[in-house]
Amino acid sequence: MGIAAALLALSPAKAYTQGDSLYLSVDQLFEKGMEQNLQLAADRLREKMAEERRKTARTGRLPDIEIGLNEGFVGQPVIFERGLSDPTYPDSPDWSQNYAVNLTQPLYHGGRIKYAIRQADIEREIAVLQTATDRADIKLSLLRQYLNLFSLYKQHRVLSRNINESERRLKDIRQMKEEGLITNNDVLRSEMQLTNDRLSLLETENNIRLASQQLDILLGLEEDLLLCPDTALLGKAYTLESYADYIGQAYANDPAMLLRKKQTDLARNNIDAARAAQMPQLSLYAANTLARPVSRTLADMYNNAWNVGLSFSYPLSALYRNRHRVNEARRQAELYRNAEEQQKQQIRVTVRNAYLKHSEALARVDALKLSVKQAEENYRIMRNRYLNQLAILTDLLDADNLRLNAELQLTTARTQVVYTYYELLRAAGKLK
Repeated sequence: MGIAAALLALSPAKAYTQGDSLYLSVDQLFEKGMEQNLQLAADRLREKMAEERRKTARTGRLPDIEIGLNEGFVGQPVIFERGLSDPTYPDSPDWSQNYAVNLTQPLYHGGRIKYAIRQADIEREIAVLQTATDRADIKLSLLRQYLNLFSLYKQHRVLSRNINESERRLKDIRQMKEEGLITNNDVLRSEMQLTNDRLSLLETENNIRLASQQLDILLGLEEDLLLCPDTALLGKAYTLESYADYIGQAYANDPAMLLRKKQTDLARNNIDAARAAQMPQLSLYAANTLARPVSRTLADMYNNAWNVGLSFSYPLSALYRNRHRVNEARRQAELYRNAEEQQKQQIRVTVRNAYLKHSEALARVDALKLSVKQAEENYRIMRNRYLNQLAILTDLLDADNLRLNAELQLTTARTQVVYTYYELLRAAGKLK
């Protein structure tokens, strides 16, 4: 199944395969692209890692439990009753055993655990926003290649039609040459024009195969599969909202903007965490120990002891050691706040650029529609004049090239409307 069959598959319908061609809508393009993209796969792994860190941080509220098992050889004790002379060697067991269970439950750690949990939660949200940012950029990149493929198919159609027209024209010119109305020079020039068109068609077919292969690889499809884009995409109406609306949407929805805000929240949390290092710690502890021999009498018997209590500590050195760490955290928060304001400035520039480009693309389509009509009429007039010996072949070929370029420019302009619309959605944070 070749390019011609793939062209037949271009219709606004549900996805289907025909031989080695596949009709692919924009939604399916995005769906397959999101599933197969390696960058997004890495982002999803980072999300899972952040989720595990979030769960780990919550375990800080749980008690620490330790089990100790010690067994060993007991050396011969030596007792000196009068200075260091006349040592005695009492009887003692040769083996010691110690089994202990210790439990420590944090009661108050100055907020360290709370801020650690909050940090893990914010880092999880940052990972999600980073995935959303990459997803929007990847969608835009896929759409650019998708629309390029559509332009190539349209170029193939125009060239094929132009070749058919050139073959009919060459037949008429040869007939006119046999009748002695024109010279052989016109025949040769027409044949050269037809050869150039056929070479352009071959180049376009190769470009279609290359563009399809690139998308096939990105979408996880067979590399020799010819993809057929959705022609209905160009027929949709793409309306513009106000510039202020897009700015407001970008501030509220743009993943990059939300990412900056979360980074600022994380920096503020780090300030609280640094302050918490200066606060006292209070914990509940409990322990039980089973040991032999009895440590005081060395009697070869087990001794079981348990205790419960409160542990309180206050890091006085943190009052002077931690001060600079708190100041550093404050500067970090100011730095992220500055980055947030820079992102707002960048959003205004990006949205304005996308807004004007989309408006310009819409205006270009309206202007080129008229140009195509004029080029068609100009070619019709020049063809009739040439057949009536009122114009030379150069004028006719120029009119034909003008018509061809006008149609290709219109196709490019229409695809640009689609791309700039999605680019505007990306700038406003609505392409996720």
